[in-house]
Amino acid sequence: MLEFTPIRRIFLTLVLVVGVLLALPSMLPQKTLDALPDFLPKQTINFGLDLAGGSHILLEANPAQVRAQQLEKMEENVRAALRGAKGVDYGEISRKGGALSFVVADQNQVDAAREAVQGLTSGAGLTGQRDWTIRVIDGTRFVMTPSDAGIARNLDDAMDTATDVIRRRIDELGTREPTIIRQSTDRIVVQVPGLDDPAALKALLGQTAKLEFKLLDYGADQADTDAGKARIGSQVFPMAEGGGNIAVRRLGGIGGDSLTGAQQTYDQDNQPVVSIQFDTPGGKRFATLTQQNVNKQFAIILDDKVLSAPVIQEPILGGASQISGSFTVESANNLAIALRSGALPVDLTIVEERTVGPDLGEDSKTSGAIAATVATVAVLAFMLVTYGRFGVYANAALIINLLLILGIMSLFGATLTLPGIAGFVLTVGSAVDANVLINERIREEQRRGRRVIQAIEVGYKEASRAIFDANITNVIAAVLLFLFGSGPIRGFAVVLMIGIATSVFTAVTITRMWVAGWVRRNRPTELHI
Repeated sequence: MLEFTPIRRIFLTLVLVVGVLLALPSMLPQKTLDALPDFLPKQTINFGLDLAGGSHILLEANPAQVRAQQLEKMEENVRAALRGAKGVDYGEISRKGGALSFVVADQNQVDAAREAVQGLTSGAGLTGQRDWTIRVIDGTRFVMTPSDAGIARNLDDAMDTATDVIRRRIDELGTREPTIIRQSTDRIVVQVPGLDDPAALKALLGQTAKLEFKLLDYGADQADTDAGKARIGSQVFPMAEGGGNIAVRRLGGIGGDSLTGAQQTYDQDNQPVVSIQFDTPGGKRFATLTQQNVNKQFAIILDDKVLSAPVIQEPILGGASQISGSFTVESANNLAIALRSGALPVDLTIVEERTVGPDLGEDSKTSGAIAATVATVAVLAFMLVTYGRFGVYANAALIINLLLILGIMSLFGATLTLPGIAGFVLTVGSAVDANVLINERIREEQRRGRRVIQAIEVGYKEASRAIFDANITNVIAAVLLFLFGSGPIRGFAVVLMIGIATSVFTAVTITRMWVAGWVRRNRPTELHI
């Protein structure tokens, strides 16, 4: 237990040195940190919302919108499937009462129609239930209804996609360590520490960024269009500026999901615009659309509002275009960010908003630092008075333990929250508890008459078992907190897990290395613990 080869001592010392070096940037002023040579680590700990200030926003989706989108997508798929089915003559597809319905011309075509639409359904959930149910009424009328399992799966997929889109948008803003998690089935929590402009964040998150290019419907009645009424096969959208409505063809357009890039640029009049690029399939569809409709108008629709409706002067073959409107540089840049990160699959409404000011965050940081310092100093004094030389070793291990926690958190870019500081303080107690067990066991072995070296060896060996057993239960609790907790609770769990690992390492291994070195050099005949 007390044998440490030179290589092992060198390795353990290097681990301690690297850990301390990684911790130093988090304790240095920014000016000093900037002046350090590039080869030294400069990664610092990120502070959470409660320590750095920032914004907390709770977003909620409308499940009814997801169901409507599910119906619309299935309608297009059914139409395409029936067109591809041989010998099937069908009537208009209707969307009423949350279901799709259509009638085939002949009862002999029912089996072929069923086979065509059956392939559009799939299993949902673990029960084997299909995502759509298909019924035939009156011999020739098909009614397709989304099942509860199918609706739940679509909502879950939409919320997962929305969470990823929000994360990409916030990352584009350049903020550090946002917390973006789902809450219940239709809500998303967004926490952005250190945010200077919460209004810009709200505007960016509230923008669906659903971009569409659709041809105008020249056959629509203007009076009906002005009244917001669309004929079959058309849609009516309001103009984003200037008032009025425009009727467009519902099918045959191009969606923003084909975009590969979007940047804020300027047009020939030096006005801010958004330049966009399509992927190869999208570029081909856009080229075909413009080739077949020269001298006709197409509407550029963003979030169900028409930004502009330019005339196609000539085919656009390069897979690139521009979106113009009454943009400022900032609004054009925000739109470009939203388009690059992808469209939200569902509208999100802000139902709760909290802002933590930087002054309040600074107060929390100061209070937490004072609490941690007082606790640490009190523990250091107790250990020194109670255990003498072995208390000095325990105190040195404790200080290094705290530095290692900071270093590991800095290395992985972890976020420190106010509960995380509580985890620090708890770690101080855990680390000292390990040294108390070791020192008391050495005392016990001395009272039994063992010699110094034997007492130290047995003391470390027997106490280590209890230390490992006790900390395994703490690790299990921390893992469960991390897996099932959210926000600050996860921050507490991260600090606790790191602290448990480093405290066991320093209390058991490092102090044993120091004690072994002292015993080897001084050959004591008695211990005063």
